[in-house]
Amino acid sequence: MADPLEVRVPDIGDFADVPIIEVLVSPGDTVAEEDPLVTLESDKATMDVPSPAAGTVGELKVSVGDTVSEGTVLLTLDGAGAGGDAAGDGASAEAAEPTVAEDATPQPATDGPASYGSEAGEYEAIEVHVPDIGDFSDVPVIEVMVHAGDTVAEEDPLITLESDKATMDVPSPVAGTVRDIALKVGDTVSEGTLILTVAGTGAGVGANGGAPDEQRLPSVPAPPVEGTADHHAEVVVFGSGPGGYTAAFRAADLGLKVILIERYERLGGVCLNVGCIPSKALLHVARMIAESEEAKGQGITFAAPEIDLDGLRSWKESVVARLTKGLDGLAKQRKVEVVRGTGTFTSPNVIRVEGADGATTVSFDRCIIAAGSSAVRLPGLPDDPRIIDSTGALEIEDIPGKLLIVGGGIIGLEMATVYDALGSAVTVVELMDQLIPGADKDLIRPLQKRITGRYEAIHLGTKVASIEAADDGLRVTFEGEKAPEAQTFDRVLLAVGRRPNGPRIGAEAAGVLVDERGFIPVDRQMRTNVPHIHAIGDIVGEPMLAHKATHEGKVAAEVCAGHHTSFDAQTIPSVAYTDPEVAWMGLTETDAKARGIEVEKASFPWAASGRALSLGRDEGVTKLLFEPGTRRLLGAGIVGPNAGELIAETVHALELGADAEDLSLTVHPHPTLSETIGFAAEMAEGTITDLMPPRRR
Repeated sequence: MADPLEVRVPDIGDFADVPIIEVLVSPGDTVAEEDPLVTLESDKATMDVPSPAAGTVGELKVSVGDTVSEGTVLLTLDGAGAGGDAAGDGASAEAAEPTVAEDATPQPATDGPASYGSEAGEYEAIEVHVPDIGDFSDVPVIEVMVHAGDTVAEEDPLITLESDKATMDVPSPVAGTVRDIALKVGDTVSEGTLILTVAGTGAGVGANGGAPDEQRLPSVPAPPVEGTADHHAEVVVFGSGPGGYTAAFRAADLGLKVILIERYERLGGVCLNVGCIPSKALLHVARMIAESEEAKGQGITFAAPEIDLDGLRSWKESVVARLTKGLDGLAKQRKVEVVRGTGTFTSPNVIRVEGADGATTVSFDRCIIAAGSSAVRLPGLPDDPRIIDSTGALEIEDIPGKLLIVGGGIIGLEMATVYDALGSAVTVVELMDQLIPGADKDLIRPLQKRITGRYEAIHLGTKVASIEAADDGLRVTFEGEKAPEAQTFDRVLLAVGRRPNGPRIGAEAAGVLVDERGFIPVDRQMRTNVPHIHAIGDIVGEPMLAHKATHEGKVAAEVCAGHHTSFDAQTIPSVAYTDPEVAWMGLTETDAKARGIEVEKASFPWAASGRALSLGRDEGVTKLLFEPGTRRLLGAGIVGPNAGELIAETVHALELGADAEDLSLTVHPHPTLSETIGFAAEMAEGTITDLMPPRRR
């Protein structure tokens, strides 16, 4: 029997005495090659140390809190000959690389991982066919990405197809060497068409189609299903918004049988159907109208636009339909079963779904709750169709002459941007003393200055006291130190926030904890207090943003598949798609002041940006916050056109632990708005040449 393999810390660059923050395995655990063993955390980043080979964990030599450097022994690994020794040589290719034969028929069990192929250990060629591609057939091949003799990894793209709806890559189901290619560019293919043959090396392919010894089923056993149900899945995803469909598709990609429950006819949830996507379509139209007005100052005059509401609604709906139909196709390709209707838990393993055709029941081994949130409606208001929420506003039934928007947050101001451009006289009332209360005041200032000149009125520190419905409109009274007199409006849009749907899904029947605000508490693996039930998105807490939900959804799906993963984002960016846009991430000045955190601020005014001036939009500002001494990036805020696109660079920088020098030495293209991030960093470094550098204290 081979001696145990000592697994040591590999080359980790210039780092030394790095603390261990998590030990991911225990003695007796079976690990695959590249499975993470421990997590280290330096002052710059966290990093996992992977196993150099497959085997069984013997003795642990370290624990959480220990510090390690290159060469430190972490543990011993028994039966690890397949993966090579600590230096990575001496590996046995036959033992380390199981493969897939044409029929993928398992061989009798051995002491090592399951192996596939001929008894002599030579790997047979497998035929790769076009998989299920939905309703498409006779789809043209527009690119063949490999040649005979090429080595491919599992999931490497082989060919690209292009239908009238989309392009799609067909990935390799296994790792191996390409042999015979059966088609060429211009050929048309359908499901089952032979693409090529691969002589499989089998690297990373196990009995269930996943990695060797990778745990496919939940690591925490779910209780047995009580009674019978109409449908059963290994994973049920409860809600099909961005977080929900991402979780469902990722779980399916990891080999799990998935059912997706959705109350609406179309997939995509609030975001795709009545939220993020239709609002951005209308905001694009609003920007075009505004640009046509602004062109007068640049020597070009357009006639006033003629607004065809039917055409506008039709275009908005076409955008939504294209995305939701795409989701239908992706679900079908992944064999994700969709059950439509309103779901409620009836036990820890069963959801009852009330649909158009009656009730059905769905049982599961694991569940991911992605049931989202709902718009808040103020109490005591009349039941009048002229009082609408954001969903109603996106319908664009008409263009009201006078529109009151209750709530000066992101949703309210985005809708104000749309209706102002369409011709409504817009009044905004906000209870707090600033618009978009979560953002720093200096970022809001350029936005407020611009819209104050366009809107009928903006009332801060003011609340709606009452709304009375009359034939000639909605009479609204206000309260506050600077409250205006009562006024009559044609419509009132309520945009006072959203509340989580935790109380609306029968969570108590599953034993899932819902707090007093309606949120479902979760850990970093997105587990609720019931270990086999996860939750993601709006329903688990602020910020209620689709991009947070999608990343949480992937984590939950991977944990369901037995992966060692967790949600560990350093920041979640926020964007108001107003005109100008406002975006921020990480620590804000307001937060820093409230928490007593000292920061260094560096700002670059867009009035010194050639690109901003050429756009006729010089009101913007890019602001960066750094840690004193280290000058490590802590937060950022941007106001100006396309701020939502620009903020991503700073999110990436924060995740990487970048400092002011890193950002200032990054070469940005000129002339661009992205330069303003580099210029702000140069302000912090004192190396700015486009302005006078700030005086050193």
